[in-house]
Amino acid sequence: MGTSLRRQDYTEAAVRAVRDALWHNSINLAELFGKDKTDMRITVDVGVQQPDKVDAEVVAGVFPYGQVRVTVTHGGLDVPRPDGDGNPTVMANVAISVALEGV
Repeated sequence: MGTSLRRQDYTEAAVRAVRDALWHNSINLAELFGKDKTDMRITVDVGVQQPDKVDAEVVAGVFPYGQVRVTVTHGGLDVPRPDGDGNPTVMANVAISVALEGV
């Protein structure tokens, strides 16, 4: 999960969610099977309240290797601020799947 607290930046919230997921997990699948990291097929599913405001290329750019496909759908949360200023906190949820062909 990633957030944009003040700017309502859906792309940044998605990028933060991806970075958080990568920080807590290691994508070392390729080495386990004697493959190159560039052979990894990485699928990223992003859920936000306004999918059209996510730049999928920026999200894909977080990954240093692999063949990345980003799909953005309706999900996540826009949380109203307690002061009622109309600018919600944006929350993005992501799921990352990694595969190798022929394994």
